[in-house]
Amino acid sequence: MNTEGLAKLIRARADSPSRFLVALAGPPASGKSTLAAELAATLGPGARVVPMDGFHYDDTVLEARGQRALKGAPETYDAAGFLHLIRRLRAEDEVAIPIFDRALELSRAAADIVGPDDRILIVEGNYLLLNRDPWRQLAPLFDLTVFLDVTEADLIRRLTDRWRHHGKTDAAAQDWITSNDLPNALTVINGSNKAEITLHGH
Repeated sequence: MNTEGLAKLIRARADSPSRFLVALAGPPASGKSTLAAELAATLGPGARVVPMDGFHYDDTVLEARGQRALKGAPETYDAAGFLHLIRRLRAEDEVAIPIFDRALELSRAAADIVGPDDRILIVEGNYLLLNRDPWRQLAPLFDLTVFLDVTEADLIRRLTDRWRHHGKTDAAAQDWITSNDLPNALTVINGSNKAEITLHGH
């Protein structure tokens, strides 16, 4: 299924006055952010992206907890806070959301607003379908779940390109991918509940 096909399905399903929430899950560098942006653009006015990454714990918190090397693992997110946000998005017309600034490596609180005209929300993140508390409490809050399945070779290639773009040397990138990104990717792949739709090699 391509972007247009997925957008057509969402349009057909999102036919009530209430908000329609789509979970777009997958491992790091699987293309979630790109597909989410494409979907929102294809769906047009009333559709927007809500990223999970705004709930990263700050590096100072991770360092105090001895978790800096684990950044991106499930325990390095404010999962309870994210769950609360999704519940608010289902119940409230206007909700402030945090945005993760990758250039600064930190989250900016209340950096954007989901307003009453935003009726279709594309929620994207690694652990939306993770079968682990409190993450597993998210699934019933979504109207459609989508998982991006990408080969390990493609993930490594995309992650290497990502870290080059952010200034890491190839050696530093490979070290971080091996010690951090790939273990997190395997957690997503092996620990997530099955989505309603699985997209391969997006």
